[in-house]
Amino acid sequence: MSINKQAPMTIERVAALSVQIVEEVEKAVIGKRDVLEKMVAAFLSSGGHILLEDYPGLAKTLIANSFASALGMQFKRIQFTPDLLPGDITGGYVFESDKNRFVLRKGPIFTNILLADEINRASPKTQSALLEAMQEYQVTMEGETQELPDPFMVIATQNPIEYEGTFPLPEAQLDRFMVKLSIGYPTPDEEDEILKRRADRKADVVPLNSVITPEIFLQMRAAVENIHVDADVRRYMVNLVDRSRAYRQVAVGVSPRGSLALLKLSRAWAAIHGRDYVIPDDVKQFIQPALAHRIILDPSLWDVKKSENRVIDELVATVPVPVLKLEYDG
Repeated sequence: MSINKQAPMTIERVAALSVQIVEEVEKAVIGKRDVLEKMVAAFLSSGGHILLEDYPGLAKTLIANSFASALGMQFKRIQFTPDLLPGDITGGYVFESDKNRFVLRKGPIFTNILLADEINRASPKTQSALLEAMQEYQVTMEGETQELPDPFMVIATQNPIEYEGTFPLPEAQLDRFMVKLSIGYPTPDEEDEILKRRADRKADVVPLNSVITPEIFLQMRAAVENIHVDADVRRYMVNLVDRSRAYRQVAVGVSPRGSLALLKLSRAWAAIHGRDYVIPDDVKQFIQPALAHRIILDPSLWDVKKSENRVIDELVATVPVPVLKLEYDG
């Protein structure tokens, strides 16, 4: 697919390229457009790391790999296990006797898209190796700072049903994921289409093309920064986050990183849909994905099996939605 690299990166072009990216990924992933669009919005937001939590076999790894192909980016995968060490992620200095000096061997974290598969199976010490990278986009080894490629994004996966031998992610690390998403089972028609395509293809691998390059992707990100956010809509985001801190069923509310996530994601969502301004519905798309994993419920709710998503729904119902009186003219 040919891309005119000289064309200005307008919001209309961001929307058109986003559609092409999702359509390319849909050649391999069937029936999950809403999740795929939300992932594109996260990618287009600076710091857009994604946590995918769902049952085995629901295409979490396939989605990550497919996006890397469609975005034209370098992709690496780390299978997290209890014996994985921080150096296995970051790399380190190795002595080469023939050169009589230490040489840096970079680990798999030096890539554009890193898939941290089953991240909760590694020890907290190993999990923490990602913290600096996810926030500062750099890795410190032997006192020396190494910059990561730009862009750099982490897609982590975890299984919500197997807890034996796992290490739950600490709140500090959860807070660094912009969104937490679930894939969900396909419908019978979608699953039938999966089987049909596999039979017709006669191979497991789905060949995908690069829709854009990393350079064009960074231009798309820069364009999203120009999306207008009305003061009332911005205050709506603040009120949602502030309400979580005083809600009776929440022990620890959402940090300012959560309100920043709402701001970034809603702007990206508006751009994906061809608008240069944010409306309240854009914010609503990401209230649960951006906020649910950032709260800690009151311990009294643990016995009644109340989930973070359910509490977020109740909380949102208490916050008035702004009504925009004037349409933004740009």
